[in-house]
Amino acid sequence: MTGSQVAVVAAFALVGVLLASVEWMARRTALPVPTLGDMCAVAMGYEIGRVPVGRIAVLGFWWWVGWHFFAR
Repeated sequence: MTGSQVAVVAAFALVGVLLASVEWMARRTALPVPTLGDMCAVAMGYEIGRVPVGRIAVLGFWWWVGWHFFAR
């Protein structure tokens, strides 16, 4: 692996650890931190008129993740 690949893997690992720690804080402390499920529920419920913009955005995000990590 090259140095840039190691940096990218380390950055994604850091983001994963940060997400896990925020989720842990949301579930274990009395702080007003929403859980990941709560944030997804708000995003999925967002609409402009009759267009489910939140659902389209979540679908686009998962498409992007699949395209970049699983389509090799």
